[in-house]
Amino acid sequence: MRYSIFSLARAALSGHKGWTRAWRDPQPKKHYDVVIIGGGGHGLATAYFLAREYGVRNVAVLEKGWIGSGNAGRNTTIIRSNYMLPGNIGFYELSMKLWERMEQDLNYNTMVSQRGIINLYHSDAQRDAYARRGNAMRINGIDAELLDGVQIRKVLPFLNYDNARFPIQGGLLQRRAGTARHDAVVWGYARAADSRGVDIIQNCEVTGFIRDQNGKVTGVETSRGAIGAGKVGMAVAGNSSRVAAMAGLRLPIESHVLQAFVSEAIKPLIPGVITFGAGHFYVSQSDKGGLVFGGDIDGYNSYAQRGNMPVMEDVCEGGMAIMPMIGRVRLLRQWGGIMDMSMDGTPIIDRTPVDGLYLNAGWCYGGFKATPASGLAFAHLLARDEPHEEARRFRLDRFRRGAMIDEKGQGAQPNLH
Repeated sequence: MRYSIFSLARAALSGHKGWTRAWRDPQPKKHYDVVIIGGGGHGLATAYFLAREYGVRNVAVLEKGWIGSGNAGRNTTIIRSNYMLPGNIGFYELSMKLWERMEQDLNYNTMVSQRGIINLYHSDAQRDAYARRGNAMRINGIDAELLDGVQIRKVLPFLNYDNARFPIQGGLLQRRAGTARHDAVVWGYARAADSRGVDIIQNCEVTGFIRDQNGKVTGVETSRGAIGAGKVGMAVAGNSSRVAAMAGLRLPIESHVLQAFVSEAIKPLIPGVITFGAGHFYVSQSDKGGLVFGGDIDGYNSYAQRGNMPVMEDVCEGGMAIMPMIGRVRLLRQWGGIMDMSMDGTPIIDRTPVDGLYLNAGWCYGGFKATPASGLAFAHLLARDEPHEEARRFRLDRFRRGAMIDEKGQGAQPNLH
């Protein structure tokens, strides 16, 4: 069923009894052209683009729980393309453009809200760094505005401008950035992929790989039986290392917990997304009125979807530094996602050394905002066995070649362990 004002009116007149399931719940077939491990945003977007762009419809998406039960439902929903380095800047702008037409493409309300993002700066050196970033964005056709202190006060009058330790001098604004509803993104891609023949198989955990006499991956062992495949793609975020280990691979990835928080609902306050330049804190306000915020990863390796108190305190301190008034707001809930932190803070979309096995991983903090471009690039790789033009720098061998893309030094930093 195609969603529209007319279908809504027809359903209303019939007592809303004519709605069909958004997607099927099929039994797994014995063989698929492509099997994608991971039913989050990246896996579902890959399946959707495989069917839509490349005509590969005999595809299965395998999810060990329910779709969106991993990081897709455990993030702070921010979308942006305010990157600077070659490789990242083109890729995330491609993603931004796909976000802008996503609702029309999927025929689904993913609640994309381009409310803008402002990265605050607190020193002359940071101002100059943001000016360079903004110039790189504008050279590549991406919107960017450097705001001074007077302009920031007009846009965000509620911030603490009298803090001697972290004086707010201005900020870098990208107006096209904003937020989207994470659950709706998953549901939209699932529905659109299903309508093109993709099988979405939930409660189907991959327990191993099937390989032929030459070592090529020819399928997967699952909790619902063996499933053959022409190609297998991994898009399992924080579980990338564990799944890859089943194929004998050791990835340049570490898994860390990233916590996120939601406060009780308050009246409209924050117009877009704000980031604290003197620490790691980012915040927006949901449609329900809650403040949605987060900060640094927990400083130890873990596969647990929970965090610890020291990081909670650090994140809240960052918020208090720029908005002391939020100290009166009560925290409503907290959760943790498992981040697949690559060594340079940049993702990996590439074939693995194991024939027939393909990798989409290492998204660090940028997984949600990359969802549509990641799906398109991974689908291109799976369909054509060559990297997408905007993902050529995300090759797995860049660590051997010394071609890292260290945008902000936000990788796992194993030297600290």
